[in-house]
Amino acid sequence: MDSLIERPYDAIVVGTGPGGASTARELARAGARVLILEQGSAAPLKGTLGQMATMALPGKGAWLHRDASLLVSGTALGGSSALNFATAAAPPLPLFAAHGIDLAPALDALRAELPLAPLPDSLVGPMAARIMGAARGAGFDWQKLDKMIRPQACRSGCWRCVYGCPYGAKWSARDFVDEACGHGAVLLDRSRVLRVLMEDGRAAGVELLRAGSVQVAHAPLVVLAGGGIGSPRLLHASGLGPRLAPFFSDPVVAVMGSIGDMGEDIGGAEVPMAAGASFHEDGITLADLTLPRPMFQAFALQAGRIDRLGAHRHTLSIMVKIRDEVGGAVGPRWVDKRLTPGDRARLAKGIVMARAILQQAGARRVFATHHFAAHPGGSVPIGGSVDSDLRAAPGVYVCDASVIPGAWGLPPTLTLLCLGKRLGQSLIRNTADVQ
Repeated sequence: MDSLIERPYDAIVVGTGPGGASTARELARAGARVLILEQGSAAPLKGTLGQMATMALPGKGAWLHRDASLLVSGTALGGSSALNFATAAAPPLPLFAAHGIDLAPALDALRAELPLAPLPDSLVGPMAARIMGAARGAGFDWQKLDKMIRPQACRSGCWRCVYGCPYGAKWSARDFVDEACGHGAVLLDRSRVLRVLMEDGRAAGVELLRAGSVQVAHAPLVVLAGGGIGSPRLLHASGLGPRLAPFFSDPVVAVMGSIGDMGEDIGGAEVPMAAGASFHEDGITLADLTLPRPMFQAFALQAGRIDRLGAHRHTLSIMVKIRDEVGGAVGPRWVDKRLTPGDRARLAKGIVMARAILQQAGARRVFATHHFAAHPGGSVPIGGSVDSDLRAAPGVYVCDASVIPGAWGLPPTLTLLCLGKRLGQSLIRNTADVQ
């Protein structure tokens, strides 16, 4: 057995996305002996398509539904935060307040320490700027979005946000894991947790697969942060949750149109989601969505637009994201969720909005892609599978997008950081769970 696994621990955190990383950091800062287990690799981010594919393709962190739509999630140190667009939507405070959870103190503390602000004009790319001007001209309240990006390290004309920033410009949960390890936490990557071990009705540790062998790590506290797909599966495998768990996923389509006057030497290499607009009542969010060439071409092929494969540098792209209805299921070995009639109506309305903006921008040959999704959550909701303390069973807690108590439709990173900070501090105060 690995000697690091044999050590005595006060807590085991399973998963290194924003929720798990934030919890681990709080525990380690307080002096708790913390073991952090990550199923994916902790290799440094290179900002390459090849490395991204090892983290987010089907079988590597993504799933295909029966309707051929793709659900993307990152399997690597930092979870999906290593690959996301670094957009920091404020937590839906009333959604959590309804369950007796006040995230405002954690949010205030995180805002004071994180790189969290709109991009300076110098880092807003020409495509995002063109879309912003067109959106405002079409009557939309289009504003810059808060980004978790360090402007001084960000490179204008770079396309690597979605591949995994190799320059340290984009904040990811890796930052908090590094800090936790600086306070004595132990990180083991390529370690897949199989189930939580229970003794006398409370957590005793986890069983995991590492280096081809099944091993056991012991601790009286286990925090599951495996994400909207991983955590319900682990609870089921541990006899603590149902076999099937419905969820939301924030479906997205890209609406694209070509601009003839962008020039061949610009475009297609900029920070995506620099600005946008949200329509809460409609459950629709729009933003610019400039993507690297291979991803643009994949979208064009998916939409059957072979004629647009060479148009990457002069194609404007707008993201249409919706707040979908909770449904479908996470099963032990599969995931499936298809759009409801209401979901389709929201996407259709958002596509009309995006087309109006592209028309204002002078775009031609406009088309919409098939939908995909990237925010699985709500599968272990507060008020259902976990209580307001995020407790699923004595000594077992869940802290990731799976606990969000209702569909929301916006990036959850900042919300999960708040939940992790709150949970870590609560566990430290509760000496019955952290010994």
